[in-house]
Amino acid sequence: MTPGKRVAIALGSGGARGYAHIGALEVIAERGHEVVTIAGTSMGALVGSFAASGRMDNLKEWALSLTQRDILRLVDPSLGGPGVVRAERILTKIGALLADSQIEDFPIPFTAVATDLDGRREVWFQKGPADIAVRASIAMPGVIHPITVDGRMLVDGGLMNPIPVEPTRAVSSDITIAISLNGVRQSQGVNEGVPLSPLRTIIGSSEALTRGARRVRRSTNEILETPTMQRLSARLTANRAAEDADLDADPLARLLGSRMPKDLSTIEIFNRSFDTMSSLVARYRMASNPPDVLVTLPSDACRTLEFHRAAEMIELGRIMTAEALDAQGL
Repeated sequence: MTPGKRVAIALGSGGARGYAHIGALEVIAERGHEVVTIAGTSMGALVGSFAASGRMDNLKEWALSLTQRDILRLVDPSLGGPGVVRAERILTKIGALLADSQIEDFPIPFTAVATDLDGRREVWFQKGPADIAVRASIAMPGVIHPITVDGRMLVDGGLMNPIPVEPTRAVSSDITIAISLNGVRQSQGVNEGVPLSPLRTIIGSSEALTRGARRVRRSTNEILETPTMQRLSARLTANRAAEDADLDADPLARLLGSRMPKDLSTIEIFNRSFDTMSSLVARYRMASNPPDVLVTLPSDACRTLEFHRAAEMIELGRIMTAEALDAQGL
């Protein structure tokens, strides 16, 4: 393994998959490399701000403590506004964890990337309140309300720069490492990333989690075995058989009637569309400004809003980064 390098880091967008950045940064530090600058978009900006300010432990401790119920408490829904979530409670929490710090005071130079909707250009935050910069960078269109800063309406930086390598070029470094969260989906059968089932087995193997899983399984079986649920199951099975018969009888219906996944929601469709666009933009941006090492996580490693899965994503980030660095002898 080569001696420690001066490393520039570009952290990409990808919602809850961004917890993987924590694991990636841990592996880089454990191998003796010095991080000399960090740039981040969206969730990459959030994680990057804590890393650059020296407060990564604060973020990791909070992330690992979050449950689905905690996430619901932090989300302040908005009806009829420019987004589903206002995110003011999240902003308040981030500000507290960052101790209301200023970017220019960070020990590591940091850039958060957002998008100016009216100006149709990206915006780099390299000074000013860190929590405001992060809030602008994570404002996913249609999901989190935009934020107005200096008269500009700002949204998620992933629209224009999903993996912000360019801001890191201003600082002298030996290598640039980029972390992409929008790799090819594992469900497509492409060997990019690692299977998640072993990770879930490892993370879920503690005695407490095992006992909890058994209790849930017993409760679920008891419900499914009630007469009412059995009648409902039989009815659904009959309806599904009738639908299959209709599809078989009509070639056009068979062509157009392929069933969508049961849990596919409007937000999920939007997130997948956003990920697809981000992946394309990132390829074009990095073609002209490639990093020395690219760590890629599959886009279906977890859903964009599954912020209760920090432990799994952190471990996945560690595994994928270790493999990428090993391949380069770093």
